[in-house]
Amino acid sequence: MLFGRAKNHLPAPEEALKGRPEPSYAVPERHTVLGTPLAGPCPEGLETADFGMGCFWGAERVFWQTEGVWTTLVGYQGGSTPHPTYEEVCSGLTGHTEAVRVVYDPAKVSYAALLKRFWENHDPTQGFRQGNDTGTQYRSALYTHTDAQAAEAESSRAAYQQVLTAAGHGTITTELLPAEGRPFYPAEAYHQQYLDKNPAGYCGIGGTGVACPVGVAAAGD
Repeated sequence: MLFGRAKNHLPAPEEALKGRPEPSYAVPERHTVLGTPLAGPCPEGLETADFGMGCFWGAERVFWQTEGVWTTLVGYQGGSTPHPTYEEVCSGLTGHTEAVRVVYDPAKVSYAALLKRFWENHDPTQGFRQGNDTGTQYRSALYTHTDAQAAEAESSRAAYQQVLTAAGHGTITTELLPAEGRPFYPAEAYHQQYLDKNPAGYCGIGGTGVACPVGVAAAGD
């Protein structure tokens, strides 16, 4: 019965697949575009942010093309199954969404600027869906690493909701939660920088066409 509703139902931890104690595959050492380590170590002073905005192939490209981003890594986050595989995530029985981990230099690009890229490059009002991609793995999500990130994410969501509403769009459904307690599991090697390896490959990323205000302390300020 759960398989029949898995695409639009987040499984409770007791419903989720059991997973495994260790990953079942290796991740490449270096980013094919940026040349930086995918899993560290990172230079001092860099910060980490996690974004879920539909298919992670196109989402990752949005961020590796952003000045000030040191490395990007695609993976699975926000679910209950440890070290899932892509096939397990696609089943809807792990609870994960496809996510991009972005390591960036805050002296070159602000978290607010990354949030602008996030909001404008997908439709955050679609729930368990992004364009033609349907299922819980395509839900919009922000997993924050600091209190400052959480405050900025909340502020930007409120500000963007105002302009979306004014443009006739619906309510933002983005999951906004701390990254702590929600491990990021890197995806298989072939998913990493997929659109660099396959330039004509499927992207799936598309925004609402509504610009996101940045640099606001609170919606309406």
